Amino acid sequence: MTVPHPTAPSETPEGGILRRQRERESSARTYARSFPIVPARAHGMTVEGVDGRRYLDCLSGAGTLALGHNHPVVREALRRTIDSGAPLHVLDLATPEKDDFTDALFATLPKGFADRARIHFCGPAGTDAVEAALKLTRTATGRRGVLAFTGAYHGMTAGALAASGAVAAKEAVAAGGVGEVTRLPYPYSYRCPFGVGGEGGTDLAVTYTERLLDDPSGGVVPPAAMILEAVQGEGGAVVAPDRWLRAMRRITSERGIPLVVDEVQTGVGRTGAFWAVEHSGVVPDVMVMSKAIGGSMPLAVIVYDERYDGWLPGAHTGTFRGNTLAMAAGAATLRYVAREGLVARAATVGAWMTARLEELRAALPVIGDVRGRGLMIGIELVDPEGPLDACGAYPADPDLARRVRAACLERGVIVELGGRYDATLRLLPPLTITDGEAEAVLERVGDAVAAVAAESRGRGSGRDSGGDSGGDAGGRPGPGAGPGPGSGPGSVGPGAGGGAGSGPGPGSGVEPEPGSGVDPGPSPVAVPEPGSSGGARVVRRAVAPPRTGDGTSARLAGAGGTAGIPAPVGPTAHGFGYLTPGRGVAARVPDGGTVAGGEVTSGTGVRTSPDSGRAARSDVQAEAADEATPGEGASRQERLP
Repeated sequence: MTVPHPTAPSETPEGGILRRQRERESSARTYARSFPIVPARAHGMTVEGVDGRRYLDCLSGAGTLALGHNHPVVREALRRTIDSGAPLHVLDLATPEKDDFTDALFATLPKGFADRARIHFCGPAGTDAVEAALKLTRTATGRRGVLAFTGAYHGMTAGALAASGAVAAKEAVAAGGVGEVTRLPYPYSYRCPFGVGGEGGTDLAVTYTERLLDDPSGGVVPPAAMILEAVQGEGGAVVAPDRWLRAMRRITSERGIPLVVDEVQTGVGRTGAFWAVEHSGVVPDVMVMSKAIGGSMPLAVIVYDERYDGWLPGAHTGTFRGNTLAMAAGAATLRYVAREGLVARAATVGAWMTARLEELRAALPVIGDVRGRGLMIGIELVDPEGPLDACGAYPADPDLARRVRAACLERGVIVELGGRYDATLRLLPPLTITDGEAEAVLERVGDAVAAVAAESRGRGSGRDSGGDSGGDAGGRPGPGAGPGPGSGPGSVGPGAGGGAGSGPGPGSGVEPEPGSGVDPGPSPVAVPEPGSSGGARVVRRAVAPPRTGDGTSARLAGAGGTAGIPAPVGPTAHGFGYLTPGRGVAARVPDGGTVAGGEVTSGTGVRTSPDSGRAARSDVQAEAADEATPGEGASRQERLP
């Protein structure tokens, strides 16, 4: 018997789903707290909620979706497999699909590895593959201990968790894992464990590891393996220097220690090489793979040097290691990435995005560090008024990072946090990201950081009153509310401004307790589009999800002179077209200038002259700067073409 769920008279379908999730799912859920949305459809980089709102997905299933959502190549592989009548569940039996997947995977392996490699199909998650790798090396060496690194993340099962660096997750679990783990310093230039940074910090990390292992009183029993990530993903997109990786390969080889490289998140082109170890030329003994290798379906394997293949039958099993659909989708994905040059594309677009973010860092002191490789990018947010450490880094600011994540969601971008203190914004867009999408992501993320930073400055100076009345305690604007100095990146509605309330907003990661009187559902989200007007950067907010444009001039609110130049336009550019600022338009301009009657002059701050219209949160958002002078024009939104 199905028991219907009562629905409040004003509850939307989305709100009801979110409420039932809170009531029925465990407290361990994570992404659902960060992103209170209900996806209904997705294609490429775009996710659409049940309410019709659209978002650019820079999380990509935590790096799983190399080709984005529902790529035609993946869909065709799945249809073909289902229509063929192939068995979908086969344990570890041989099938044509498994044979084809193995061929496709081995064709991508580093030189000198594939010709002596063995593959083991694990349970469908990367953490099980880590467990398999540790079990394999322990069996082969007869040893137990593991060498692992600060900042590491290898999964949440016992052995993988023990090898991971996060203390909080292990504190709540008795013993914290299986076996002895020796923690070694991972080179992290911005927050160097030795307080040195740069090449000096890398050299010290190598020296420390080598001397510790050779010290008869160092306390380290010869280990079964060293496990590392070439780029730490959950650790905050921290890139290991290539020469450090080569040194770890030398150190382990000289001492007979198997080297396990966790490529769960870095694999399949993510870093601008098919496998991240290829940047350094290192050939490991074991490679751990999952996420993107399954083409969005659950699949995990280890590939290892055949000399370690000392397992007995049944030494590591799993009911769902024979996922035929995942193998078919994975083979199609691997071949498509290789054939279409997406590895080089990731390197090129990633370098361009990182360079643009470095420019943003120079303008915004709250961005302490920008780092990454390929399309695995981290933006570490800091408190620029805090004390500097030995390397000249400001304290991490996790509260700022959480508010920026929420502001990004309001602007139609899904980004997640990671790194020390969860203060690093992590960008993991699909390898198929277009130029227009990359521009949009940078525009919206930069806008979110600037807005939240300005709001923080306003709070610090007492300028956080939030403007006109109408905003409720949760930071939601009421009808007719206008922005005031220090107002935050609130929700957008017709004639509405952002209130500066103190309650949890969408994407804040805060879920109020039942009965608290705080509505935890998402407030209306309008999707902004990037563009430019003379020297000014402007953001337009669409009531309806934007469609592909034709590059024609799109006059927004009001009338007045134009200074529009084209933003990205094309079949996948989400209809950016031209922006034609006029009356009712506020724009951010460098170094002290104003926007008046559609004419932009250089300067800082956001200002409008009295005749240029009301600078409310309407078609073009007045961004996080000084003040807006209300004028004659009415605040409104227009439905974009």
